[in-house]
Amino acid sequence: MSWGLISEMGHVAIQTTDVQGSVFDATQLLGLRVTEKTDNEVYLAAAGVHHELVYVESDVNGIHSLGLVARDGDALRTIRQRVRDENLPVISEKAVSAGIQDGFTFVGPEGWIFEVYIDMQPDAPGQLSFGPDRYGHINFHPRDVTGMMKFLHRVLDFRLSDVIGDDFAYFMRCNADHHGIALIKGEGTFHHHAWQAQSIVDLGKLGDRLHQVGRELIWGPVRHGAGHNIAAYYVETSGAVVELYTDLEQIYDDSRPPVVWGQEENWYNKWSSFRPEEFRKFGIPPVANRLSGVR
Repeated sequence: MSWGLISEMGHVAIQTTDVQGSVFDATQLLGLRVTEKTDNEVYLAAAGVHHELVYVESDVNGIHSLGLVARDGDALRTIRQRVRDENLPVISEKAVSAGIQDGFTFVGPEGWIFEVYIDMQPDAPGQLSFGPDRYGHINFHPRDVTGMMKFLHRVLDFRLSDVIGDDFAYFMRCNADHHGIALIKGEGTFHHHAWQAQSIVDLGKLGDRLHQVGRELIWGPVRHGAGHNIAAYYVETSGAVVELYTDLEQIYDDSRPPVVWGQEENWYNKWSSFRPEEFRKFGIPPVANRLSGVR
């Protein structure tokens, strides 16, 4: 269900200095499948689409691009015009990622690169013994968090679901999921990409898989107040955080007003006031896109 120009979250593309390690994490810990490989990219997915996660071989770790699926061709054209009206730099007027029929890529506020597209080719899920249902949302920490919130609403038509504190955090949706993008005021870094599991049991099994290879959860399972989801987190090879979650709030009334929380309220964990001090210190920055010469 979508009321705006963006119908769903598309993908996260991450530049990594260790593609093999990153793919191991995605396939053996999270449970994704590889759908395509190129000379310097590996495409992965959980749902029945060409990709929801991309690793790009690089000499730095950072966010390559954030993919968003436009509702239809008319919505894509509207977003193109809004990007032109904002005088935002366009990296490519054509689809860049594999498996996409039509789209374009532009640079948003604070250097974040967005690829907006339609018509990604399907890919049949394999019979994996574990893994999430689909990619769900992202969390990043812009310096101007209110400016980023206004940009996402003004240009990409995201809606506000929850507001945390005064100029501190915003949870924004593009469909019935409580949030597709969560913004928390910070140092301009990307914190985590999140994947929907079927039950809290899947979060426990993730913890077991991490333990078997000498890794660990950095937080959770917890029950968030904002979004209501139960979540667990670990750090992947690139330095980004991965969230596996279940039971996310669904919002079917587009006129529902945002829920407002005090910054010190239990919006982050309804089960406990504990939150690891280092949790928000993890993450990776946006990095120079290797497509900068494409127009």
